This record gives sequence, structure tokens and C-alpha cells, in this order.
Amino acid sequence: MIPRLPDAFLGAPLAHRALHDVTDGRPENSRAAIRAAIDHGYGIEIDVQLSADNQAMVFHDYALDRLAEGTGPVRVVPAGTLAQTTLKGGDEGIPTLPKVLEIVAGQVPLLIEIKDQDGAMGDNIGPLEQATAAALNGYDGPVALMSFNPHSVARMAALCPDIPRGLVTGAYAADDWPLNAATRDHLRGIPDFDGVGASFISHEAADLARQRVADLKDAGANILCWTIRSLAEEAQAREVAQNVTFEGYLAPHPG
Repeated sequence: MIPRLPDAFLGAPLAHRALHDVTDGRPENSRAAIRAAIDHGYGIEIDVQLSADNQAMVFHDYALDRLAEGTGPVRVVPAGTLAQTTLKGGDEGIPTLPKVLEIVAGQVPLLIEIKDQDGAMGDNIGPLEQATAAALNGYDGPVALMSFNPHSVARMAALCPDIPRGLVTGAYAADDWPLNAATRDHLRGIPDFDGVGASFISHEAADLARQRVADLKDAGANILCWTIRSLAEEAQAREVAQNVTFEGYLAPHPG
């Protein structure tokens, strides 16, 4: 049986990369941003990347340069060094996934995006999925997994069959994605939804009018979306999506 997204993911809005605001010392995916999201009662969306020693690190970019006091690829740096690499706009190092799970501790829903490690949405994946599964072993709380890469989602189905999983989807505009046209066309159509045992998508907000999204919703899939940055955008997105991933404002909380 395909695990369904818990109702908790359809209630409180999901703070994108946690409730970050560097003007208040809360960088993206930081422990401070995660604690702030919990304090506000929001769900949390985070990203994981792989360290040189195959640990799951909570960090969005493939390179350190934009977000941390470092340079070069994340995946060539050991976890211990990354943990000591300060996030820009804060005073903390890059957290491991086990550390974030310890902080969240089931208090709010946690949506984990596994970043593509193949480079072309192919099947050269595995270590990050394994590290994520190991970290989640024994975790007690509402959690779900997703990735743009269908191969990654399929791997998580094998490793964590009881954890809900979904695909991150969108328009795959050529200017935004350094992928070949055939790959972009394939992913845009979301053909892998059933094959990977997904129960939800998180779709690009500006592309929610796509017929494939409506068809999936009619078939019973849950529809989340990314990334909402205003009340007006949220109102429009909720005409299709059942919940939003937001940043840059405080989304209204149904509770």
C-alpha cells in the first residue's frame, strides 16, 4: 500500500527552508530557522545534500558559496567540517539531518527534499538516500520525502516504504534547468508518479494550472506547491493546491 501524506501536511503552511530571515539571524535551513518555524506552529520544508563522508547535511545549494562561509562543492567536504562552516547571516554551522530531526522531534510536520545527486536527474544516486533513510530510522513524527529526481523517490520507496513520498514538479523552463530538452519534457509530464509510489506532488506555483496537475488531483493525489512569497500568491495557489510552501512573510495559520 502506498503511504498517504498525513493530514498534518495539509494544515499549517510549510516554511520553505524553515522560517528563515537573515536580518534576524536565521539563515536558510538553519537550526535557528527551524526553531522559529516550530515556535510559530508551521510545518517545515528542508533540503538535504551529501557530505564527503556520506552524511545527510541540511543545506540547499550544491556549492557552499552563496549560503556559507566557504567555497566549492558541499559533497567534497566532510560532515564534521561542514558542521563547523558558519552559515552566512547567522552564527551556526551547517546542521546534519540527525541534528534537525532531534530538534523537530515530531512537533510539526517535516518535509524533506532530497537534492538530485546525479546531475541530470538520472539513476546515479544512492548514498544520500541511504544516509537519509538511516537518519530517519526510528523517527517518530509526521515526515514525508520528495525529490525532483524520480530515481531518488523510487530508492526511498525501497528504503523507507512506510514514509510518504512525492515528486517535486514544475514547468521545467529551459532557462531555469540545465537539462537536455528530452529530460525536461519527460519530467514536465510527471509520468513517474505511479511508478515511484508517490502520493503527492509539490508543484511550481506559477504552473499550477497545468492539466496534469488537475488530473493527479482528481485521481486522489495531494497537491502542495512552491514557493509562495505573498498573501496574494497564496490565495491564487490555494485555488488548486491544498497547502503552500512559503517564505518572506508569515502565512496565515489555520490554527
